[in-house]
Amino acid sequence: MTALLERREPHGVHRLTLNRPERHNAFDDALIAELDAAFHRIGADPEVRLVVLDGNGASFSAGADLDWMRRAATQSEAENAADATAMARMLHALDRLPRPTVALVQGAAYGGGVGLAACCDIAIGAESARFCLSEVKLGLTPSTISPYVIAAIGARQARRYFLTAEVFGATRAQEIGLLHQVVPEAELQAAGAEMVATLLRNAPGAQADAKALVFLAEARAVDDAYTEETGRRIAARRASAEGREGIAAFLSRRKPAWVPEHGP
Repeated sequence: MTALLERREPHGVHRLTLNRPERHNAFDDALIAELDAAFHRIGADPEVRLVVLDGNGASFSAGADLDWMRRAATQSEAENAADATAMARMLHALDRLPRPTVALVQGAAYGGGVGLAACCDIAIGAESARFCLSEVKLGLTPSTISPYVIAAIGARQARRYFLTAEVFGATRAQEIGLLHQVVPEAELQAAGAEMVATLLRNAPGAQADAKALVFLAEARAVDDAYTEETGRRIAARRASAEGREGIAAFLSRRKPAWVPEHGP
């Protein structure tokens, strides 16, 4: 069985589906490699407008695969470092993917599953979803996912959930910033489709630049150089083909060229 399903949907939507339902879509080295390759390939494909990430079966992702963890326990520190580096690189590729990313989360999202949700730009969860940063129960830490989870929920909440390994539900996940929206499980895919339609109304190049702005703001203090840089970036956007088309369409009360003629 293929651990990762890929499907190109209309209007440049690329769907990635974790497909290890018998293992609750848990990570192993093979799935990590497949995800990493997919993120890099998608990022280089100009035909992709956005990415939807979901999981088959009862769970989004239950974290690390038990057999993979057993192997890790017998490996050297160098071998474990290589595995951890592969996971870290995969998460970074998803986080910095120059396309909008939408996670649809149901059931268990533990450990690395929380990391995947945190790396996506938009995370929608089913009411049944449950989350846990469970690493300390195993004498481990959520090291590779920590930059993205902290960015999503903040240091204060991370200090609680990293240390307690509590299981919390979708409502709490939304309260602390891990989820943007919570819906009944039967409506999860429909909510995802509605978000896709919303994203497709916007200029793809501008979306990539807007996402890059967030990373710029996270990395820099607001000083004179920063304000000059943000000014330069909006000036470039206004002068771009997309910027000109967007303004012209607004003034003409028509749809801009990037909105699908028939579709969302």
